[in-house]
Amino acid sequence: MADPNDFLDDPEAAEAEAYASEMEEIDEGELALEEIIAERDKYKDRFTRALADAENARKRSEKDRREAENYGGSKLARDMLSVYDNMKRALEAATEEQRSVSGPLLEGIELTMRELLSVFKKHGIEVIAPQTGDRFDPKIHQAMFEAPVPETRAGDIIQVAAEGFMLHDRLLRPAQVGVSSTPAS
Repeated sequence: MADPNDFLDDPEAAEAEAYASEMEEIDEGELALEEIIAERDKYKDRFTRALADAENARKRSEKDRREAENYGGSKLARDMLSVYDNMKRALEAATEEQRSVSGPLLEGIELTMRELLSVFKKHGIEVIAPQTGDRFDPKIHQAMFEAPVPETRAGDIIQVAAEGFMLHDRLLRPAQVGVSSTPAS
């Protein structure tokens, strides 16, 4: 092993030793810089992922809020459909004689029914009112029975038992209908 005092006599050796020492410091500095850059990149990636997660959570929350606003009252709306059905049956069952005797009462029921439909519309509830002769659509109709009826095609609606309802773009209740089967020969 060389004596450290030997470098005092040889300037080139001293310069080489200083250069080697400086290179070690540079290598250590570069290594530290690489570690810092790697750590920075790791935190940047974690930050970007956290930001994306927060944005996704915000979007999910907004979607859930909209759905709750639009469909949160669907249970109450479904329960109100029987009120509509009963009022409609009462109006349809009234004879001309009853209309002349109880005109104001039936008029009150009609006004109440119109108000109920207005409230339904305000909250996004639309009536599905199929007509006799329309085609059966399983997406919005429920077949209550099938019967062969002359002069109809299979799949034609032959009777409407109850109207259906949509809540925005969702089916609240299908229209209940009778459907023609293949006509008997």
